[in-house]
Amino acid sequence: DVTILPVVDSKDVLVGVVTVDDVLDLAEQEATEDIQKLGGVEALDAPYLKMGLFAMIKKRAGWLAILFVGEMLTATAMGYFEDEIAKAVVLALFVPLIISSGGNAGSQATSLIIRALAVRDITLGDWWRVMRRELVSGLALGCVLAGIAIVRILLWPHKEIVYGPHYLLVALTVASSLVGVVLFGSVAGSMLPFLLRRAGFDPAAASAPFVATLVDVTGLVIYFTIAYQILHGTLL
Repeated sequence: DVTILPVVDSKDVLVGVVTVDDVLDLAEQEATEDIQKLGGVEALDAPYLKMGLFAMIKKRAGWLAILFVGEMLTATAMGYFEDEIAKAVVLALFVPLIISSGGNAGSQATSLIIRALAVRDITLGDWWRVMRRELVSGLALGCVLAGIAIVRILLWPHKEIVYGPHYLLVALTVASSLVGVVLFGSVAGSMLPFLLRRAGFDPAAASAPFVATLVDVTGLVIYFTIAYQILHGTLL
């Protein structure tokens, strides 16, 4: 309830004051930097419209290049499963659905944990409790999305033509993959801020785009691995 704090020297002589406005200004600045980092951008040194165009590009290019290189691994993973895609083209229809779901789940978890660490709702020692919660949450969220996917496939008009005669197996493949990818995304997204904090880095650097890129690659591996196990002997 104090709005002004005195600042004194070693002899207790008043040299200035810190007002609540000073505190709020600093809090706003720090929150803005964290939000910008969460978006995959280096913290800006000035308001958006006052930043020079070249400086703005420079701030955004670094992370964008890193994320682009990371996404190149997604293309590599797609190439690794080229034979499976050629045999069952229908699998390619669900690739954006699978990887975006995992990335979204990971981004949610990352944002929640970064904020919880910032306001000290949790500490580094709580990582195991967080992991347990995210395991349960990820499994539940994955099941919700899996249920939606199954209903979508089964109720789709002319599903035998669109998804082929083995549409039930395709639905099972997509549903199982969603559970696995969302579960992995939730756990990975929640643990990455802990790892960065432990290493001495700002957890906000675990930006949502970075987590999404990580889950994109692993999501493809999970998806096509499950597809091979379920569809082997039929479509594959």
